[in-house]
Amino acid sequence: MRLSWRAKSSEIDVDLTSPAIRADPYPTYARLRREAPLALAVDSFGGEVWAVSRYADVSEALRDPRLGCNQRSATGKSDMDRWYVPKIMRAFGETMLSQDDEGHRRLRGLVHKAFTPRMVENLTRRVEQLVDELLTRAAARGQFDLIADFALPLPLTIISEMMGVPDDRDRLRFHGWIAGIIEGGDPSPLNVLKQLPEMVQLARFFTKLVAMHKLAPRDDLTTALIQAREQDDQLSDAELTAMLFVLLLAGHETTVNLIGNGTLALLEHPDQLALLRARPELGPSAVEELLRFTNPVQMPSPRFAREDITLYGRTIPRGARVTALIGSANRDEEAFPRADELDLQRTPNRHVAFGHGVHYCVGAPLARLEGRIALGALLERFPRLRLAVPREQLRWRKTSVLRGLEALPVRVD
Repeated sequence: MRLSWRAKSSEIDVDLTSPAIRADPYPTYARLRREAPLALAVDSFGGEVWAVSRYADVSEALRDPRLGCNQRSATGKSDMDRWYVPKIMRAFGETMLSQDDEGHRRLRGLVHKAFTPRMVENLTRRVEQLVDELLTRAAARGQFDLIADFALPLPLTIISEMMGVPDDRDRLRFHGWIAGIIEGGDPSPLNVLKQLPEMVQLARFFTKLVAMHKLAPRDDLTTALIQAREQDDQLSDAELTAMLFVLLLAGHETTVNLIGNGTLALLEHPDQLALLRARPELGPSAVEELLRFTNPVQMPSPRFAREDITLYGRTIPRGARVTALIGSANRDEEAFPRADELDLQRTPNRHVAFGHGVHYCVGAPLARLEGRIALGALLERFPRLRLAVPREQLRWRKTSVLRGLEALPVRVD
């Protein structure tokens, strides 16, 4: 996504997808907040996207009823209606993330009970057990990739167990297909063609999962969704597929980046690392600050203007696409004193890492639990944890939506 903003006295033209900005987007975000709090972005189609970057504007945009998530209801059409978008991709587009009002409340209500703080707290023992198993394997090697060997398998296993995905190989394949789509760029004809194999594999994966649970119902979330479809809620086939897709995706991606980014941030701030080791009771506060500081999600699903909206003397026309730069908002010095400093004791800490308003991330309690247990155990188990490669060799994932490392080699001897 290329952001452009022009006025009489200044001009900004930056590409948020460039490797340099993906590695460190925060100086660019700071410039946007100062000079272009409402910027005009251009996507791969040449279409316009309005971007807000200040905390006050981002938090307002995420809860403003004038900005909806359903593109079709706001504009009368959808990107999914384009002639080259296959039926498979359209099915994955009908998620609760792209619904508003009653449609969103209905879909969210079907899964909310599985992610309440009380229900998530019941998973504590299983998360602790899995963390111990993964770190024990890592300790035997002395050097390992924190992403592939720990940050990824932990949340992927937990959400897969919650949803009844039985095979470890299926879980890793699913993550690979999802990563291919997330990092594939905007749905241009060429990108859609490149992503088609992953989409076909995903469709087969969900067809197999649903058929298995119909044949042998279990006490898991997939069975509950199937049964809801066959009773009062009447989930369509497309809605069921989309729901399974978004739950498995959201159920692990944020936590992978939280653990990976958070570990790197602690290693780069030895004073805060020492503080957390000395005071493990700061775990919950540390997770909140690492969410704010490292921003596992840079921007949520786009919003669409349901009416003309005036901001900073400019008019966002009805139907326009609006993106809220969460990663920028969480580093806004107007909302967070010393915003570019890592402070594990920061209070208050009203970050928007999980969004805001009615679309607040339903999996937030689970991500917090997994992050707190994983980071606490990692620091306790390995007092000599350190990077195994120079910092400049680390590579960031090829997406401007999420922010995470491709790999994080560490030594623990």
